[in-house]
Amino acid sequence: VQLQASGGGLVQAGGSLRLSCAASGRTFSTYAMGWFRQAPGKEREFVAAISWSGRSTYYADSVKGRPTISRDNAKNTVYLQMNSLKPEDTAVYYCAAKYYSGSYHDEPLYSYWGQGTQVTVSS
Repeated sequence: VQLQASGGGLVQAGGSLRLSCAASGRTFSTYAMGWFRQAPGKEREFVAAISWSGRSTYYADSVKGRPTISRDNAKNTVYLQMNSLKPEDTAVYYCAAKYYSGSYHDEPLYSYWGQGTQVTVSS
C-alpha cells in the first residue's frame, strides 16, 4: 500500500482544513487508517483513526471534538477534517495504514506511512 497525503497549508487560528490520504492498491478497505502528527522538536503523536469499515473512529484526547476522520473505500481515500484550528496544531501530518489488531494509538502497528503534509496555523 502506498499512501499520499495532501491538503495541508497555512491557515489562521479558528480556521479549518481537510486533509486527504490517497492509497494505492486493491486492499485499502482491509486496513484501518490513522492520522499522526509531528510538531517541531516533538515526537510524533496519534491524532485519529478509523476502522477498516469506517464504523469505528478514535481520537486523541488532545484534539477530541475538533477533527473528524472519515474514509471512502470506493475512492481509496481517508480524510481528516480539522476544525477550530489552533497554533499548537501546527505540525506535519502523516497518514498510516494498520492491518493487524491492536491499539489504534500504537504507532508500531501501522505498516505503511505517507510522506506527510505540513499544517501551519497562525495566531
